[in-house]
Amino acid sequence: MLNRKQLDPKKSPTAAFGGRLRRLRDERGWTQDELGVRMGYSGTHISAVETGRRSPTSHFSHSADRAFGTGDKFERQGRAVRNTALLEGFPEYVTHESRATEIRLFELGIVPGLLQTPEYAAAITNGAVRRGAITEQQAEERLALLAERQASLLRTPAPLVYAVLDESCIRRVVGGPEVMAAQLDSLTVFAESPSTVFQVAPYILGERRSFDLPVTLLTLTDRSCIAYSESAQQGRLERDMKLVQPMLTAYHQLQAEAASQAESVAMINQL
Repeated sequence: MLNRKQLDPKKSPTAAFGGRLRRLRDERGWTQDELGVRMGYSGTHISAVETGRRSPTSHFSHSADRAFGTGDKFERQGRAVRNTALLEGFPEYVTHESRATEIRLFELGIVPGLLQTPEYAAAITNGAVRRGAITEQQAEERLALLAERQASLLRTPAPLVYAVLDESCIRRVVGGPEVMAAQLDSLTVFAESPSTVFQVAPYILGERRSFDLPVTLLTLTDRSCIAYSESAQQGRLERDMKLVQPMLTAYHQLQAEAASQAESVAMINQL
């Protein structure tokens, strides 16, 4: 079939779920739309789950078991997906991130994943393991995905990456002095790239800082824009331009208020 995406079920629990869904659908000769009718979902939704762009909810898993007569196999597999270290909505976001032409980041408290050194990222995930927030296996999954995301920035042509970090990101010591020093050095290298813009939003901005939560804005190849934000429990991908446009405006306002790239690098060098 033309443009049929190859699946690797060993890649993650989400990929394994999607691989089984496609295999059983193919065995029965059903199209995605036909399976969607049987399950109460659109063919587009079925496609997104098969390719890992959308995580299966409990309702989706139950519906798949009913459609295929598989008892509770999909539900048990779905629980493994939902127990992953990745928030709902994040796998779909990563798919768009890997193809975006422009990436705009704003982060609070920690350096954003795309800019983290391996040692800094490991310190963050190890801290989550010690707190019992994630398992060691989930930590490994999170670090492996982060490495893939960072590698995707090296594609040609490279995406333009705009990063505005709250001052807390560069002052909060993660992993000890040596790890943090190396992370700060890495940020200055990032700022030197011709495809990046790096700024710090200093504490003195006060109420003039546009965002109180981390946010990522992506510009896709067709020039459409999407926004991704997270709570402690789930991630949300927003495509409606009526909601995305105000966030883009707020981001531009934040860039205007933040320290310039030269000033931001000077702050890091001082630290």
